[in-house]
Amino acid sequence: MTETLPPQPGAPRLSIQEQFGQIDIYVFDQILRGNIAPGMRVLDAGCGYGRNLVHLLREGCEVFALDADEAGVGHVRALAAMLAPELPAENFRVGAIERMDFPDAFADVVICSSVLHFARDEQHFLAMVEELWRVLRPGGMLFCRLGSRIGMDFERVRDNVYRIGDGSEWFLVDEAVLLRMTEQMGGLLVDPLKTTIVQDYRCMTTWVVRKRTGGR
Repeated sequence: MTETLPPQPGAPRLSIQEQFGQIDIYVFDQILRGNIAPGMRVLDAGCGYGRNLVHLLREGCEVFALDADEAGVGHVRALAAMLAPELPAENFRVGAIERMDFPDAFADVVICSSVLHFARDEQHFLAMVEELWRVLRPGGMLFCRLGSRIGMDFERVRDNVYRIGDGSEWFLVDEAVLLRMTEQMGGLLVDPLKTTIVQDYRCMTTWVVRKRTGGR
């Protein structure tokens, strides 16, 4: 067995923020439980400026990312060049989640955090979810954090679009929708649905699904 040496005296010690960045606490939970681990191919769809990628880049995940914001993708490329220079810049792409150019069954883990509630309508929402599921390999895990109506009532604007506490209009789902979609996709919930209620403002639900081996 190879012995792990302790840090050398005087070696710089990273702060928690340097190690993890502004990571979503629920993504961090999946890391702690080993569901996202070094060596896995991780795709962050809707990566923004890479808040969930700092630790994964440091720890040797094969990271890919996509966002419609060119400036955000540029920031993630620069972050990767610093923390994981072996990764090609082409891993980090500008594009729409509903039209990703990654192959089928591509990633071990797909992260989509705080994106799906910006869907224009049900067709747009379903198109994004279908793409997220398509690029996930059988046995892989889809992590989504999205606005919902679980726990609060909101003013309905049209169809599934509601006005949340700050006046923004979000596409919101409920528990029945997420459970039905999980079953229709042939997935298995990794965790029960977990919802954080921000007083008089919004509800954010964590939906984590594993793709069955042999699932579509």
